[in-house]
Amino acid sequence: MSLPRLLQRFSLLVDLSYAFKVAFLPTIKRIFHEPSLLLHPRTLSYIFMSHVWSFFGPCVDENSAAEKAKVITPYAQGVVLDVGAGHGHNIKYLDRARVTKYVALEPNVLMHPNIRRTADAAGLNEADGNLVILACGAEDTTSIMTPLGGYQPVDTVVSTLTLCSVPEPQRTIKSLVSDVLKPGGELLFFEHVQNSRPHIARWQRFWSPLWSRTFGGCRLDRPTHVWVQEVGGWEKEEVWASDGESEEHLFLHRSGRFVKSA
Repeated sequence: MSLPRLLQRFSLLVDLSYAFKVAFLPTIKRIFHEPSLLLHPRTLSYIFMSHVWSFFGPCVDENSAAEKAKVITPYAQGVVLDVGAGHGHNIKYLDRARVTKYVALEPNVLMHPNIRRTADAAGLNEADGNLVILACGAEDTTSIMTPLGGYQPVDTVVSTLTLCSVPEPQRTIKSLVSDVLKPGGELLFFEHVQNSRPHIARWQRFWSPLWSRTFGGCRLDRPTHVWVQEVGGWEKEEVWASDGESEEHLFLHRSGRFVKSA
């Protein structure tokens, strides 16, 4: 392997170092003031990730803006479920004339204030009923459906750089499509996926354990676009690569638009 390619395979060490720089000390300070947090590893993970995403979130959104605009803006409509909403960055890509309600699904409650601020700036708020913030995980479809009125309440499911981190991803994707998405509704995604080139996929599997520990469960080695296709029952399927992105990339992206059969 050439030196430039070898350096590329280790380039994510830079992101890992920045993550620890911005999140480690604040998390330790919280533990110092609240030692009982040591008994709650999930809460500690949320604290750590809230600092990580405050640093990385704006840059990640800026770098993926063109692809998000392609996949979200022309198609998202009606009741929109944003899976793993983070700080609500996807709100800016919604066509407000076509969206009646924005449902932010974000288990990390430390990010909810950011969602509310972003949504309020776009004219979305809970008092008017066009904003709903849910603290459950994507796998808990019952907790998604109940506040939205029952079975298949959503017109559009949006996932951007989220399905890489949900637990039991294949089952979760299938449940979201079968239980939450209306017939004729659309699943829109922009995700980094497992590379089809075996030598790169091996590096993705190598880095995933450490990367997932640092970035809220995110894994590099999930063929998410394939799993979505395997759900079946689609009236229309579209998957495309990001413009100008090298197929040699550890973070290989795919966007998709899938329309559920009516």
